[in-house]
Amino acid sequence: MKPIRKLAFVVNAEKDGALVLVRHLALIARQAGVQFKQTSRTRLPEGYLNGCDACCVIGGDGTLLGVARESARAKVPIIGVNRGSLGFLTTFSADEARANFSSLLGGAFRVDDRAMLDCSTGRGAHDLALNDVLIKDEINSRLVRLEVFADDELVTEYTCDGLIFSTATGSTAYNLSAGGPIVHPSAAVIAMTPICPHTLSNRSIIFRENVRLRVYNRTPDSRLLVAMDGQRNLKVSERSPVEISVAKLRLPLAQQLDYSHFSVVRAKLKWSGGFVEKA
Repeated sequence: MKPIRKLAFVVNAEKDGALVLVRHLALIARQAGVQFKQTSRTRLPEGYLNGCDACCVIGGDGTLLGVARESARAKVPIIGVNRGSLGFLTTFSADEARANFSSLLGGAFRVDDRAMLDCSTGRGAHDLALNDVLIKDEINSRLVRLEVFADDELVTEYTCDGLIFSTATGSTAYNLSAGGPIVHPSAAVIAMTPICPHTLSNRSIIFRENVRLRVYNRTPDSRLLVAMDGQRNLKVSERSPVEISVAKLRLPLAQQLDYSHFSVVRAKLKWSGGFVEKA
């Protein structure tokens, strides 16, 4: 990649060690002659990343999710440095960032373009999600009946606690916790996983990239909650379907040159490998 000449730091000040780390990385950037700006606002105003060559996010995956929409719109790669827990998106550890930041500024990284979801819930209600779109009744304790169409074809009607529509990137988040599949991030598909369905045969469904999904609320006297990446909610017009598709925009996510998705999955999920019986 081309060298980074202008950089934005987005730091979650509530994460342990994040402020100390950003001071160290900012010093490296200054010594390399890189212009930079810094904010602790994780919901960036529109245009904040314009003119930047990269955005270094220091925090957890939730911090990165808050920056994702603006990064995708500005086409600015995110360098995610983990100061949270799992860190599927913030794949650089603090030690790796300290050791390799000069090389990163020199362009020693690759960019993965991650698919996002486009969700509309009626006139004027529209948003992007990197991980997932959650549809459920706005009252947590209530079951909901949801009818799903893929293009113009009826898929099925669910009675469940809700539905998760996940990107490949988000397949290791809420989707995985609900029993959904792990999907390689290069697959621009949509995984639909019901939450606690009242039919044992209801399982996850994988839809092709260019599908247009529509979800209708068939529950009497009920209003839906539509949560984008678990951070932002969309209001749902009473009679309008929730429409979901793969977005035209992609999130540019910076990775180490030797990045391996399955190496990250093995480490984060603590896969131990197979049992080998001794002779």
